[in-house]
Amino acid sequence: MTKTIESSIIEHAIDKLEDGSLEDKYSDDLHHYLFNEDYFITYYSRANQWLKDNDLSVWEVMSYCNEQEKDNFGEIQTTFDNPETLVNHYAYWRGQELLNSLELELSDRLTEDDIKNLISEMESMLVN
Repeated sequence: MTKTIESSIIEHAIDKLEDGSLEDKYSDDLHHYLFNEDYFITYYSRANQWLKDNDLSVWEVMSYCNEQEKDNFGEIQTTFDNPETLVNHYAYWRGQELLNSLELELSDRLTEDDIKNLISEMESMLVN
């Protein structure tokens, strides 16, 4: 999947960075804080709508998530039996791609400047 990262995933990361809770957290755990501590989307109906709004098929997203799990864990570990699980896993993996695409050097523990730079870099990725 070569599609650019969906704006809502970037906006989710920006919102988490702006809430002030990440200062002095370990930068190595940034992906966890942004995409694994809380749900990206709740409720099946919202997840279904998000897929439609982003012109993504269930099969395309499921294939992508399965591929990521196989590449990263050596096996497929998650059963995608509802849209909420699927979309949250998709956001998790796309969030990792987002952070990997940033060319920023961060302090071991996130500083106010690190967070400002992350937000600025992510905002520049948003499609206007």
